[in-house]
Amino acid sequence: MSGQSAHTGAPSEGVGAAEPTDGTGLRRSLGFRDLVVYGLLFIAPMAPVGVFGTLDAKSHGAVALVYLIATVAMAFTAFSYAQMVRVVPQAGSVFAYARVGLGKGPGFIAGWMAMLDYLLIPAVAYLFSGIAMNALVPSVSRWVWTAIAVLITTALNLWGVRAAARVGFAVLAMEVVVLLVFVVAAAVVLVQDGARRDWLSPLTGDGSQGAFALSAVVGAVSIAVLSYLGFDAIASFAEEVTGGSAKVARAVLFCLALAGVLFVAQTYLVALLEPLSSAELAAEPGKQGTAFYDAVDSAAGSWLHDLVAVSKAIGAAFAALAGQAAAGRLLFAMARDRRLPKVLSRTDSGTPRVALLCAAVVTMVAAVWAARRDDGMDHLVSVVDIGALTAFLLLHASVVGWFAVRHREDGFSWWRHLLIPALGALIVVAVIWEASGSAQVVGAVWLLVGLVVLVAQGARRVS
Repeated sequence: MSGQSAHTGAPSEGVGAAEPTDGTGLRRSLGFRDLVVYGLLFIAPMAPVGVFGTLDAKSHGAVALVYLIATVAMAFTAFSYAQMVRVVPQAGSVFAYARVGLGKGPGFIAGWMAMLDYLLIPAVAYLFSGIAMNALVPSVSRWVWTAIAVLITTALNLWGVRAAARVGFAVLAMEVVVLLVFVVAAAVVLVQDGARRDWLSPLTGDGSQGAFALSAVVGAVSIAVLSYLGFDAIASFAEEVTGGSAKVARAVLFCLALAGVLFVAQTYLVALLEPLSSAELAAEPGKQGTAFYDAVDSAAGSWLHDLVAVSKAIGAAFAALAGQAAAGRLLFAMARDRRLPKVLSRTDSGTPRVALLCAAVVTMVAAVWAARRDDGMDHLVSVVDIGALTAFLLLHASVVGWFAVRHREDGFSWWRHLLIPALGALIVVAVIWEASGSAQVVGAVWLLVGLVVLVAQGARRVS
């Protein structure tokens, strides 16, 4: 099996950056920096902005501790990705991992559940961008801004993964600069005026809701882990990276660690600037969504508020770009395995343009529909996370299936291939348990539809 992995059918590590010649291959052109750019774009360096108030109220003020614990919790999932991408360097990510670790049926279900996440998370990001731009230019409807964001980023993705990564790097650099400006401005205010809360309160709680409560922090962690969704998209580019899958594994772990540092740092600083106590935020839920902006505005002025808002508007659109690119690779991989229509497996100059267009159409419809409704954001947010979490659960099971069951003789390690995935699975189950009822219902319905499709495919193949 020259040029193929004996176990997976995936391109071997020895495959170079040669141009695809059969219309079904992906071009190897991405480096370590490009992978990190895609991961951070999808996560967004200032992801805590929108949920800071909710987490602060829920954790009794220990919001930085919440993100510290959430980073450690998600590290179990990142570690499992790093284990599987080394042995299954395929574009399908968790679809490919579950396929070889658990079997073709579970592999399809993993891809099916991840599809819900990869198609709808970009829609949320596009909608966020449209809302932000509408606030800056009210004369243009937010659904129009949303559609414009979809068209621009889709064009970049169709241009090619390397070109999109270059533009994405510029946008990411802008977001990091804005974040640094915020950090410096916050530090200046704290030196000149002092902190509005105790200096250790972001780690120990502000005391306004009583003594430190670990249960409150754990409850907030179940929400905070959703800020990290997107780092796993890096694994979708395994067939387009130069230098082997070990580079993808390093990028997954590095991206999560860097995001954790950024999240802890910014929430620590803004908690010190927050004029309201966690008890006041808990008593007034309407102020939770804008708590980050309000704290920045009252401490440093409206100029920083506006700068952060513009950065979030642009960054959200490019977070969607990374998500759309990952969705296209997932559809491509599932179609190549004959689990979706074959046309989605075609590539043009190494880019899965048909799959990308399909993903863009679905995302456009969902985002524009939501943008035209007052409650559109709530509807989307309530369902997007459950797909990724279910896929994460099957990822951890895949590590056990591959290393502990199917290939136990190939360097099995009880802590890397059994303990860590088991702990990661428990964390994911806990987060799913804490998810909203509507999200659980949508996830269950989507899973049921996937099982019906799987049974129908099996019946068709037998006949």
